[in-house]
Amino acid sequence: MPEEVLFKSESAQSRAEVASYLRSIADKLDAGESITLSAGDQTVTLDVPTQPTFEVKAERETSKSGGTPELSLELELEWDEGVDGGDASLSVE
Repeated sequence: MPEEVLFKSESAQSRAEVASYLRSIADKLDAGESITLSAGDQTVTLDVPTQPTFEVKAERETSKSGGTPELSLELELEWDEGVDGGDASLSVE
């Protein structure tokens, strides 16, 4: 299935800034609110259903040329579009 990127933002931030952003998302999930992501001229609002699939992945990526490996931590919420969002929506601005 082809992927359509609805929103993307990447920037260097302190751990405290990242933690604050994640707390905002967690607060919206707890409150059952929509999440609005905004960066520059990009904006997307998502309504997370009450039972999304939550994926946590830690990876090590190495280049073919043998450069320094890059580590990543990925946190992903996934659900079928059009499924009733119920009481849990998400909005971060």
